[in-house]
Amino acid sequence: MRTMLAGRLHLDTRNFSVEEVPVPTPGPGEVLVEMRAAGVCLSDVHLIDGTLTPATPTEKVARSQRVTLGHEVAGVVHALGPDLTGHWAPGMRVVLESGRNCDRCPGCARRRPCRQPLTLGVDYDGGWADYVVARQDTLVRIPDHLPFDQAAIIPDAVSTPYAALVRSGAVRPAQSVGIWGVGGLGAHAVRIARMIGAVPVIAVDPLPSARERALAFGADLALDPADPGFAEAVDDATRGRGLGVAFDFAGHPAVAEQAVPLLTPGGSLVLVGLTPEPVTIKDSVMFTFEGKQIRGHLGSLSDDVEQLIALTAAGRLDLAPSVSARVPLAEAAEAVSRLERKTGDPIRIVLTR
Repeated sequence: MRTMLAGRLHLDTRNFSVEEVPVPTPGPGEVLVEMRAAGVCLSDVHLIDGTLTPATPTEKVARSQRVTLGHEVAGVVHALGPDLTGHWAPGMRVVLESGRNCDRCPGCARRRPCRQPLTLGVDYDGGWADYVVARQDTLVRIPDHLPFDQAAIIPDAVSTPYAALVRSGAVRPAQSVGIWGVGGLGAHAVRIARMIGAVPVIAVDPLPSARERALAFGADLALDPADPGFAEAVDDATRGRGLGVAFDFAGHPAVAEQAVPLLTPGGSLVLVGLTPEPVTIKDSVMFTFEGKQIRGHLGSLSDDVEQLIALTAAGRLDLAPSVSARVPLAEAAEAVSRLERKTGDPIRIVLTR
């Protein structure tokens, strides 16, 4: 029996370790991908510490109480399962989408949005492994000149803020934008907002290093949320207009309290960062009178990943600065610890083989 290394989380004990497990066999409509790069996300940390848990685990994960982590994965097609309908061949360079439809719910039956989407590396085995099985409809080809470590982080680290800005926030050129939290997702939100043409792009983070990074990534202004002159600085930067759209990538209730009063009439706050804490609106009268909105956002669509691959491959979006470190798969636990402690203030740590 062939074996491989895999970063496995024991859901019953929340114990994470790199273990030797059998190499999986692709089933009908599936492909076996040899992992070349896999991103380490804060949600992986939250899965390990128990803050997050699989919402719709597959029968295999539910029965074994074990799952291989990793939802940002790029690699090479290694072997093909039966009954493939696409044109796949060993050696093709691919990136995996970070989830898949359940194919069982009423939404899937009617070709509508899936009501119970499954997340790679959460609900089914992900890519922190030498090899990972992927359904063919979750694979996207990548060009030869796009490095694996940059391609790997496109699903989620880049596609989630991209979809938040383009879809949920519907950001337009010359529109004022505020971005709270300039970590792994927020840093890319700053770059995407500038690429879209938002003006001004205001980044908000309590960490001086994060504010410096935001400016390097194209923010017009970077503010400390605790600055006594915070509201006045936003007013000056927007020439009294306020923020057309604000984005919470920090996942902190205080963001809404600070951002909502700064929204222009008709403006929106888009919640991207996850928190179990309630979001409170202090003045609901003015909120309603001015037609403001609060929207939730999660993940991205297949089109978003394909568009970002095209933008990155064409040089419109340089993701090289986003790869903070490359760590061997065997040292995945250390990579998780480094992210949890924010050692070096990383944007994305990438596991490699």
